[in-house]
Amino acid sequence: MKKLHVSGDKISIPQIGLGCMRIVELTKKDANHLINTSMELGINFFDHADIYGGGKSETLFSEAVSMSALSREKMILQSKCGIRKGFFDFSKDHILQSVDGILKRLNTDYLDILLLHRPDTLFEPEEVAEAFDYLYDSGKVRHFGVSNQNPMQMALLESALHQPLLFNQLQFGIMHTGMVDAGLNVNMKVTSSIDHDGGILEYCRLHNITIQAWSPFQYGFFDGVFLNKEKFPELNAVIDRLAERYKVSDSAIAVAWISRHPAKIQTIVGTTNHKRLRQISEADTITLTREEWYEIYRAAGNILP
Repeated sequence: MKKLHVSGDKISIPQIGLGCMRIVELTKKDANHLINTSMELGINFFDHADIYGGGKSETLFSEAVSMSALSREKMILQSKCGIRKGFFDFSKDHILQSVDGILKRLNTDYLDILLLHRPDTLFEPEEVAEAFDYLYDSGKVRHFGVSNQNPMQMALLESALHQPLLFNQLQFGIMHTGMVDAGLNVNMKVTSSIDHDGGILEYCRLHNITIQAWSPFQYGFFDGVFLNKEKFPELNAVIDRLAERYKVSDSAIAVAWISRHPAKIQTIVGTTNHKRLRQISEADTITLTREEWYEIYRAAGNILP
């Protein structure tokens, strides 16, 4: 599995990570099989959040890992906090309490990466900095990042931090291309020219921040998977043709499309099927051409100016 070297090689991560939101749906035996398959494929990056399964996803993960006695040092564990029932909370107390709960459920002494989940408009940068300082100095968290934040939110937070923000987890994929659309339609009076993200793609590239693409196979906001969907015949025809050309699965083409971008985006896939994970991992073996990348982009319904 190809590696991404984050911000001057502060940490090396696989090009594909396994999202563990739905792992709670599995038995311990099946979860163990999925995790072992992931490690075998070189996908040693596991993405969690304290709200996944109400914390049960993290607990099941640790129980499944213990069945194989896998080496903690060979795994990269990431989790997220900040979402509470009905509101967001980046207060120092909540961040510290959340991390303690995450560590207990994952049965580990430290997180490789902590992300702040959805933005909290009431956050105080200095308060977050105090929480991060404590977590870093105590060895509980080694690296930090955010999720679903725009450039100004990140810059405001970084103004008080002593640790760099290395990651921003954002929804991105063939059918969710807002942060690409705006850049391709500059100075145009079309809907695609509307910048909903504040130039987040370019900001992350300029500041050596690794984007993690979540829900890469979804269209809309959890409206469903676009692969093999009758609603998108032109797109699937192109994807299927390229899958045949490269002798890989359609899901591998969808991930390869994300990986082709020079921003060096990490794709977080949430499959709980070990066979499909193998198919997805085939994306690591191919590099789409510029022409193929744009052909897929246009087949998804995008019009170039």
